[in-house]
Amino acid sequence: WTPSKIIHRLGLEIDNPESIYYWSSKNNIPVFSPALTDGSLGDMLFFHSFKHPGLVVDILGDLRHLNRMSMRSLNTGMIILGGGLIKHHICNANLMRNGADFSLFVNTSSEFDGSDSGARPDEAISWGKIRKDANPVKIYGETSLIFPLLVAETFARDHHKLDK
Repeated sequence: WTPSKIIHRLGLEIDNPESIYYWSSKNNIPVFSPALTDGSLGDMLFFHSFKHPGLVVDILGDLRHLNRMSMRSLNTGMIILGGGLIKHHICNANLMRNGADFSLFVNTSSEFDGSDSGARPDEAISWGKIRKDANPVKIYGETSLIFPLLVAETFARDHHKLDK
């Protein structure tokens, strides 16, 4: 079982249309979580393994899947909300194809401490994670405030006009 297959199965079992995992499962859209075992779900898998040994979570399987998706794509874009492990994982997948074509980072991290979360897009360009001819954007702000505003003013701007 890869983390994305576990998430897919849980999305089907949830059977709740208010869940993003429900919809990703219904539409066969993979959700990658390289840190799936970090937290409560990891604890539950740990406890489960005592009564039912043998479950193996194949993180490398998801890494292969994500990197292959990136390498086979004509264009890629990154919308990264927050930072840390997920930002690193997505950027590295784009490194495998000589960089993302489009990139948006939204987080509150700054670069002074040397963290990947705080790294600006020019750092990712220097590593080949974003193409040199791209126009990446970094917004310094809290994602649960900033991202809904971005969606409302871009993707969803004309949503209600379609109803008329």
